[in-house]
Amino acid sequence: MTARHINPRVFWGASAIIAALLLTTIAVPGSADHAFKAAQAWAIDTFGWFYIAAVAFFLVVVVLLGFGPAGRLKLGPDDAEPDFPYVSWLAMLFAAGMGIGLMYFAVAEPIQHYISPPEAESGTIGAAREAMAITFHHYGVHAWAIYALVGLSLAYFSYRKDLPLTLRSGLSPLLGRRIDGPLGDAIDIFAVCGTVFGIATSLGFGVSQMTAGLAYNYGVADGVSTKIAIIVVVMGAATLSVLSGADRGIRRLSELNLAMAVLLMLFVLALGPTLFLLRALVQNFGLYLDHLVMRTFTLYAYEPRAWMADWTLFYWAWWIAWSPFVGMFIARISRGRTIREFVIGVLFVPTAFTFLWMTVFGNTAIALDLGVAHGGIARAVQADLSTALFKFLEYLPAAGFTSTLAIALVAVFFVTSADSGALVIDTLASGGAEDTPRWQRIYWCVLLGVTAALLLIAGGLGALQAATLLAALPFCFIMLMLAIGLIRQTNADLAGITLSDAAPAVGERLRRLLVPARRDDILRQLRDTGEPALRSVYEALREEGWTDSELVLTEDAIALSVGADTQRAFSYRLTPRSRPLAAYTALEASEARRSVAWFLAAQSSVGTRARDLTDLTVEQVKADVVAQLERWRLG
Repeated sequence: MTARHINPRVFWGASAIIAALLLTTIAVPGSADHAFKAAQAWAIDTFGWFYIAAVAFFLVVVVLLGFGPAGRLKLGPDDAEPDFPYVSWLAMLFAAGMGIGLMYFAVAEPIQHYISPPEAESGTIGAAREAMAITFHHYGVHAWAIYALVGLSLAYFSYRKDLPLTLRSGLSPLLGRRIDGPLGDAIDIFAVCGTVFGIATSLGFGVSQMTAGLAYNYGVADGVSTKIAIIVVVMGAATLSVLSGADRGIRRLSELNLAMAVLLMLFVLALGPTLFLLRALVQNFGLYLDHLVMRTFTLYAYEPRAWMADWTLFYWAWWIAWSPFVGMFIARISRGRTIREFVIGVLFVPTAFTFLWMTVFGNTAIALDLGVAHGGIARAVQADLSTALFKFLEYLPAAGFTSTLAIALVAVFFVTSADSGALVIDTLASGGAEDTPRWQRIYWCVLLGVTAALLLIAGGLGALQAATLLAALPFCFIMLMLAIGLIRQTNADLAGITLSDAAPAVGERLRRLLVPARRDDILRQLRDTGEPALRSVYEALREEGWTDSELVLTEDAIALSVGADTQRAFSYRLTPRSRPLAAYTALEASEARRSVAWFLAAQSSVGTRARDLTDLTVEQVKADVVAQLERWRLG
């Protein structure tokens, strides 16, 4: 184990906390369940108003950033290109964000609201309309705005400001250098623990639905041993996937996942009440828009009811608790996209698909329950949520085939949630590093499986779910800080965008189009051009009395700083960076590892982006440093 691959305080701190909570939950499952649920109920009852107001604020911030002037800024240098094709990107963020939940609740939630709506009369047409409007609200833009805010903050500060891909980076405009100390470590530890427990509870939902489906359709015993066996098999597949990385294993599984989900949805749409579903989709969407503002701020303050805490507030807390995981994963796969493209892709495209999915399954289930099922689906939901989907499929043709497909789909969702979760946790625990040793990825994948298995054995999933939702309260405050920091940074960048006059000769630029630089080429330029240029400026600063100047040389970077001990310090850093090759080059990306072109990146404390100084002369680099110093002094 090498320290450069992990942040020891985050890695071991999070591991110790996870172990302690697991031991507590296993040792006294009844007491832990009662304590966590009581604390969760208190938090939702006391701070429900805060959850509602905060989520509304997150939605407004994300929309304004996406469609305002900041929308044109890229998540990376201005010339960055996306790492993944659009369809693959959408498939991965969709699978990570909603996967198992859509399978588990697509039939169950609309039926539950239909049986027991907050305002309409149970079991009526009015209840059916209200059930779909509520389901749309819970799975609509509010949920994705929470994910988008965290993902956007992480991606912006990591890929555009060259900070580590960790939650603490998004707080740099507010906390400054304190993000590198204990406070930053605590934030990342909190994110790791929340991600592990959040994924473990969702995996519990997934394995419960898989075993229920196997028992319902094939008579397989739905016991703890079956659940453990499924966890072992599925987590083994997740480990293989995460070892392949996001570009291969996770991407391919997500694409398979999306294809299987679309196939199942189209089957239900074609063989169900097709015309009714198309009409219902339009009306559901209209009702959602009509009630959007009202439901956004509804708290039933004048007529308190338990329904609000059991549903909307529960969901808002759940999405917030999941946001470190989903936001981090979305950020990791979104390099090179503009803020506007990110917001459209994350906020609206998955929401549109979710609305179609919920209409097809939810409205079909309600229609069947009102008709041929004679209340059978509602009774199945009340008896066991895990069997709701399979009971629903009984009333459609080819029930055996579709039930098997549904079980397979849950399994693939299970794998994609586990492997993407392990990848995210590994990134957080390694200080934002993306190229980590295999043992670390295996460690987190195994820990996720062990956590889910131990909790199933101890019956502690309910306690852990309550604890995860309780953790959403402090993280909601962190998200408010992320939103403020992102607004301040994008406004500053929009106000200060300038281009350096230094540029390589035309011949060199043309040569780089045909023969992209390798990392060794840039390291050689760093040594032969960058070091003399920065050393010359450093010595001139010392001669002029700037005794607090400092020049730091490492194997792959050179940094010049002035006034490091002051509140308004200047820094200038040269380092090799890479970007994917354009598709028309001779070195177009292979399946094994995407080919990249390297460039000499200059990043200053007054700049808004990393500038490409590849093939510049010593004098041109010096001129760029002096230009940034002038901006710093005049600013």
